[in-house]
Amino acid sequence: MYNKDVNPAHKKKLLNLSNLLIFLGVLFLLLSFGPLIIQEAWYFVRELKGQEYSLTAKGNEKVSVFGELLTKNPIRVVPVNKDFSIVIEKIGVNAPIVANVSTVDEKQYKEALKSGIAHAISSDYPTTSPSNVYLFAHASLNFWALGKYSAVFNLLRKLNYKDKIHIFYEQRDYVYEVVNKEIVKGWNTNPIKRAVIEPILTLQTCDPPGTTINRFVVTAKLISLN
Repeated sequence: MYNKDVNPAHKKKLLNLSNLLIFLGVLFLLLSFGPLIIQEAWYFVRELKGQEYSLTAKGNEKVSVFGELLTKNPIRVVPVNKDFSIVIEKIGVNAPIVANVSTVDEKQYKEALKSGIAHAISSDYPTTSPSNVYLFAHASLNFWALGKYSAVFNLLRKLNYKDKIHIFYEQRDYVYEVVNKEIVKGWNTNPIKRAVIEPILTLQTCDPPGTTINRFVVTAKLISLN
């Protein structure tokens, strides 16, 4: 006669397996979305406190995370270098720029993006003449595969019109002001090929983060050179 009752030991094994699968699923979600959630939460707290990252703030830039939570004072930002780097105070970006990176050689640009933000080989360098400085970087979830700068542009969409972007190049500070934000389809190359009549900066990243569905593009114009 068939016994419909489940063996207690077998039932326990099934329960343990179910719990393990749930745990692994939650762990995967935390590993995948954790950096984005943390960045969003940190940005929210800073906005709530009215705290800023600033190139002109006084004091020591090396403040602990706990120290940042306690203080409302601006946090001083010192560029990682002044040879070629980017600082976006509003979203806490301070990263080196890797020059002359191919936009079509996947192996090359993936390797470059482990070291910073990529400068497209077909674009210009910062100058006061009509130009298009085209930079691209990750907005990604799988930080374990893409390295230190995998999430550097995760908060790029937080930028608004007139927000400032600093490009340090050859010891000079090129200050750009955001004039446009747009979402373009997948591999649309128009932003890098467009004709310009003034010095502009174009920043590109993935949208939504971790996908290649669209590209989020920020355009800024040069307003000063220090």
